[in-house]
Formats: sequence, C-alpha cells, structure tokens
Amino acid sequence: MVNVGQINSLQITKAVDFGVYLDGEDLGEILLPKRYLPEGCEPGDSVEVFLYHDSDDRLIATTEKPNAVVAQCAALKVVQVNPVGAFLDWGLSKDLLVPFNEQIIPMKSGNTYVVYPYIDEHSGRIAASSRLDNFLPETSIYLKPRQAVEIQIWGKSDLGYKAVIGGSVLGLLYENEIFRPLRVGQKLSAFVKAIREDNRIDLALQLSGSQANDRQELTDKILHHLQANGGTSTLTDKSPPSDIYRQYHVSKGSYKKALGALYKQRKITISKDQVTLAEQSR
Repeated sequence: MVNVGQINSLQITKAVDFGVYLDGEDLGEILLPKRYLPEGCEPGDSVEVFLYHDSDDRLIATTEKPNAVVAQCAALKVVQVNPVGAFLDWGLSKDLLVPFNEQIIPMKSGNTYVVYPYIDEHSGRIAASSRLDNFLPETSIYLKPRQAVEIQIWGKSDLGYKAVIGGSVLGLLYENEIFRPLRVGQKLSAFVKAIREDNRIDLALQLSGSQANDRQELTDKILHHLQANGGTSTLTDKSPPSDIYRQYHVSKGSYKKALGALYKQRKITISKDQVTLAEQSR
C-alpha cells in the first residue's frame, strides 16, 4: 500500500526528460523530478521516496528525507507566519503548514514547537497540529508504574510539563519534581511514576525509593500540611482526584492508603468533610 506522508519503496515505470514516473498503485503514476533521482536508476528499479503535494497541489515524490512524517511527532522550527497559518521547516523544499485552528497558542517565527503531521481529510494535503491531545491518547494499557520510557517535552501546563511517551501517548511531569531546565522538543529518559484513577499517566525523571519510603514521605507531607493549616484539611478520602493531585501529586488511591495509615496510628481523625490532626500530633 502506498501512503502519502510516508517513506515508500516504489518502482520506476518510465523515464522522461524531467525525471521518472513511479508506480503509485491506486494513486496512479507519481513524478520523481530529475534533481531527486539517484544516479544510475532506470525503469524497473525501486527507489525509496517520500510522497507529498507540491506548491501546485500535485502529488510528487522526493528522495529528500523529511524531519517528520505523518503520524510521527517532531520538534520543528517556524520559518514564517502569514494569514494562512504558520509554516515549519521539515527538511523539504515546501514548508509544513500548521493552520491557526491547529495551534494551541499562536506560533511565532523562530520558535520551535512539537507537532503532529496529519493528512487533512478535506484537501488530502499534509498539515500539522500542535494540539497533540486531538491525535494521541492520554491512557495506555501497556504502561506500568516504574516502567522506563523515552519521552519528548511537548509543552507547559499549570501543573508542569506535558510530554509524549514513546511517540504514542501523552503524560505529565509535575513542576515541583523537576530540578533542571527543560525545553520544548527535548527528548530524555523518564519513568512512569503512577497511573491515575482516570488512567492518565504521571511521569518522573527519576524514581523515588521503595513503596514503604514513598508512603512514609506522603504521610509526613500530610501531617506537615495539617500542622501548617490549623490542624484541619478539607482533602478527605472522598475528594476529587484532581484536588488531591494539586496538593500532593499522588493518586487518590495512594492518598487514601496514607490517610488509613495515619488513622490507624491515631494521628488523625477523618470525617465526611475534613481530616483533623489528633491532639497528640499537634
């Protein structure tokens, strides 16, 4: 099957003065201009080419290697912004368009953004989007806590940095767990820190100690938070997971286990609406 926006191995069907034509199967014959033709190639030979639409919207082949292909995230630099959208340098003579409605924030010339190239269903042309969450899932049944992964920084959020895991799924690095500068497009090794109750993925640049140590650290944080807030907190075992994450950056399950441990130690009491520090712990 021949795919636009991907590298294909196609057979040369005939030679002309300005290049060769390739067998594009259902797409028909596709021109490979002479300037891209490897030396010595002739009809019957196969050549690896990238397929895209040229400036006149004709399907064309090139032996140039793009910096991104369809359905593969890449960090690309904006070379121009005009009334149509932002144009990115992706290694080909024709720049890659990011329409305005596919930009999370308005793109600026000279800046680099992580984008997802796709085939526009209306025009059939290749475009790109920085709205990765419209194309990539935020959950995965294949990832497990403490699993080593490769990530690429996608962007900044209120909680930290959004990242692409293995090029196929989205995750989050929390701001208070990052101790070095990060930049959009940066690739680095990381770990799955936790899978939340909503199956979204938390990441960490390094793993903490054992689970026992992790729980002790969390219970210490809870006690410190209570002591700093007059001995009470409205974060209970019934609170929304997002509220718990905002304060402690752990799953609701981990928080409930830590509360249970403190309750058994008689260091806190738990009611429907609040958690209260026991008198002997104040």
